Amino acid sequence: MKRMIGLIAILVAFLGVAFFQEGGVKTTAPQEIKKPTIGILQTMSHPALDQITKGTIDQLKKRGYVNGKTAKIDFENAQGDQSNLKSMADRFDNEDTDLNIGIATPAAQSIANANKTTPLILGAISNPKSAGLVSNYKHPGGNITGVSNLTPTNDQIRLVREIMPNVKELGVMYTSGDPSAAAEVKVVRQVAPKYGFKLKEFTVSNSSDVDQVAQTMLQQVKAVYVPTDNTIATAMQTLVKDANNAHVPVFPPAGTMVHDGGLATYGINQYQLGVATGNMAADVLQGKAKPATTPIKIIAKGDLVLNMKEAKLLGINIPTHLVNEASKKGEIIR
Repeated sequence: MKRMIGLIAILVAFLGVAFFQEGGVKTTAPQEIKKPTIGILQTMSHPALDQITKGTIDQLKKRGYVNGKTAKIDFENAQGDQSNLKSMADRFDNEDTDLNIGIATPAAQSIANANKTTPLILGAISNPKSAGLVSNYKHPGGNITGVSNLTPTNDQIRLVREIMPNVKELGVMYTSGDPSAAAEVKVVRQVAPKYGFKLKEFTVSNSSDVDQVAQTMLQQVKAVYVPTDNTIATAMQTLVKDANNAHVPVFPPAGTMVHDGGLATYGINQYQLGVATGNMAADVLQGKAKPATTPIKIIAKGDLVLNMKEAKLLGINIPTHLVNEASKKGEIIR
């Protein structure tokens, strides 16, 4: 009998150790939740691209993807170097990221070339078709979808005419090797004659060409239009300096470039482009959307941004109705 009681005691003790801890409460080790790794590659530093990236990361955070806590966000900036773009995109591939985001066309192209299966979200690519990233906006059909900022070219050229009613020669400067910029210039060629402009085109290969080409252009035109072009954007201060010396206004594609010395534009909000990018990335990560069947989100409406300081410097009178419009639903820089 004593022997049986001893065996029972040992069994009870064993069961107590096996099933009960912490004051008699059964516990199991919590399963570690895998944090998704998100690669973000930005082509270069520029206020417009910086705003897109900021909007993207802020929106990912709102959707539950906080860097270092609920996600790993691997952000890289190639600073306009093609070799950097390739090596950084390759590293994302080796890192086995769960989703990648390309900010500006060269970054998106580099990621697409490095990996054909991991979801790639385009962060404000002005012309994904011309860039060879997708062939169909409604049905991308592969691992790529995202946001496209369709520059409101017609509104911008019309704006040039409203502010500069007597100008005949309109110069346009863009990078010859930038497919998105070249695609926009095709639209400008169609639109400019509609508003009575004779278009004169000037191309650069890189930002170091801007100064020399600008000085040549400014001898032949009385207004300059710039399409969405990252190379020109990084050299905007050089272009504005030359244009101011010649008393010629520059009409850029983005509000951030008006802050850099451009005169006016109908510009798409860059931060909101990033917000849209972050939302699309979160939808894919959460299984709510698949790149192959998610249409490219096209954002084409811009708000009027006026640089009154620049207008005063150049002696240009901005029509009152435009000032009123910018005051109500745009931005005025004084």
